[in-house]
Amino acid sequence: MNDTYRPGYETVAERLLAYIAEQGLQPGDRLPTEKGLAEILGTGRSVTREAIKVLAAVGRLAVRKGAGIYVSVPSNQDADNQVSYFQPTDLAHVAMLFDHRRLIESASARLAALQARPALVHAIRTAAEASVAAAGDAEAFRLHDREFHDAVAEASGNVFLRAAVTSLRDFKEQSDRLLFAGALPGSLEVAAEQHVQIASAIAAGDGDKAATAMVQHIDTTQAQFELRIRDRLKGGVR
Repeated sequence: MNDTYRPGYETVAERLLAYIAEQGLQPGDRLPTEKGLAEILGTGRSVTREAIKVLAAVGRLAVRKGAGIYVSVPSNQDADNQVSYFQPTDLAHVAMLFDHRRLIESASARLAALQARPALVHAIRTAAEASVAAAGDAEAFRLHDREFHDAVAEASGNVFLRAAVTSLRDFKEQSDRLLFAGALPGSLEVAAEQHVQIASAIAAGDGDKAATAMVQHIDTTQAQFELRIRDRLKGGVR
């Protein structure tokens, strides 16, 4: 990606993640000081400080007052390898993330349609309708969007699918935060309407339709994501 249209903290955060990977640092390992990192990365302290704040906000670093900067220890220890591997500003990694989402979330939607209990179907419908109501508020939509996808995963009855969906959502939010300063790419109204379509297919017990609707939803999200990136490279988004 061309750095011309990217904020400084984003490129420094990317370099810092690459440094962690190159050094083989593991969760819990201590990093150099802010000043030391600025020298290592060849950047100013202020932009390095902003990059550290962003990476701490998305759960990749832990800043302990008076103790230093550390590689975060994920709450899910089984995800250590995935967390250290994923580079949220690498578009090839993001494409792989979408591929993974299609496989995992279409499977969870299919299973939810085939076996979800009425209470879980109601939770899915409620979250979908809440996302429609929140389409004008990015932060509220983010909350209900997560509730919707988590509810579908829970309704699948498969604990491994549930864990995978949670992990994937965390990775997606890392990319949103670093690439779009926390904004959500694309039309929230379109995404919300697709939530309703998925919820309706699940409520009808149509596994094939639910899986297809989920794939279409993720395809749309990826297309909007890629369009936002192209706009940035043309100077449309700073």
